[in-house]
Amino acid sequence: MRREFRAAAVVAAVMAAAALLVAWTHHLPVRDPDGASLPTWFRLPTIVGSAILLDVVARWALLRRRRGPGGPPTLLAVARQRWDRDQLAFTASGLLTWYVAYVAFRNLKSYVPFVTDRLADPALARIDRVLWLGHDPAVVLHHVLGTGVTNWVCAAVYLIWIGLVPASLAIALVWTRRSTAGAWYVTAISVDWMLGAALYYAVPSLGPTYARPEWFAALPHTPNTSVRDALLADRVQVLSGPWDTHAVQTIAAFASLHVAVMLTICLMTEVMRLPRAVRVAAWAFLALTVLATVYLGWHYVADVLAGLVVGAAAFVIAAVATGNPLQRRERPWSFRGALDLTPVATTAAAGSRDDPDSVGSRG
Repeated sequence: MRREFRAAAVVAAVMAAAALLVAWTHHLPVRDPDGASLPTWFRLPTIVGSAILLDVVARWALLRRRRGPGGPPTLLAVARQRWDRDQLAFTASGLLTWYVAYVAFRNLKSYVPFVTDRLADPALARIDRVLWLGHDPAVVLHHVLGTGVTNWVCAAVYLIWIGLVPASLAIALVWTRRSTAGAWYVTAISVDWMLGAALYYAVPSLGPTYARPEWFAALPHTPNTSVRDALLADRVQVLSGPWDTHAVQTIAAFASLHVAVMLTICLMTEVMRLPRAVRVAAWAFLALTVLATVYLGWHYVADVLAGLVVGAAAFVIAAVATGNPLQRRERPWSFRGALDLTPVATTAAAGSRDDPDSVGSRG
């Protein structure tokens, strides 16, 4: 295990131990959370592997356009310099720690209704009405924004987020090539999962779409509707007989980890000084995520506020745990730095010419 991921490994180990303890004490199975569709253990390496291939091919193609001694490098030469044993170990360590934390998180989430039958939905709904001056936020949003285009936009935002996390993981482990920053991000997401799981047990809830389905009955059918119904069906199956199904139940509202993870991503784009367009897009997507999560009834406004706290806390905790200063990088991100367009070494003695402060380095 690479030293950069020691903190992430601790988080993963704690979560795995917690999941195994709950499973043992309540006689529950430990499941592959995505085994019924495309397993995460297959999907994540595939995404990262594709990112590695794109990284190598892009750099090779750009280097071929340059004139230098010995002619343009071969694809194999680029791959060997770009992806040496050290970098492969770094990427594999990040994948492993994140995957263990993810599997433990999904199982812990599935176990909540077996540990407690208490639901905090009435209390969370009351908090929302206080915050919205006696009104229910989702109902207000439906009246103000309508149930047509907004419904489809919110559904798209919520579903896009599902692919955003594995994609961002690939970026952190492949394209930043800055081990401290990549480890910071992977650790922060793992801490998001850990804090979120703890809150699921502290404040168990279903969310408005399940607690007050009449508020959302007028929304036209979208892919989000299918996801909502599928999650409810999984919950019924798991509660009917956890050993008789391979499904896991994933309904839990407090806190909103969609919001938490998205805030963590936004903060990382700022501290890494990514291009302005990327940073603006990240914050805009966070705003849309907040809107979608309340509009569609996945979460209460109170869940959103808790999610913002979780996302910020995970960012700070991971920074301290990985030894990263809470300050923006001196130099902004650049495409050239990310691709590391230094000449490919022709001998073992050539070594690395990476700029230690560039995103393209292994510093």
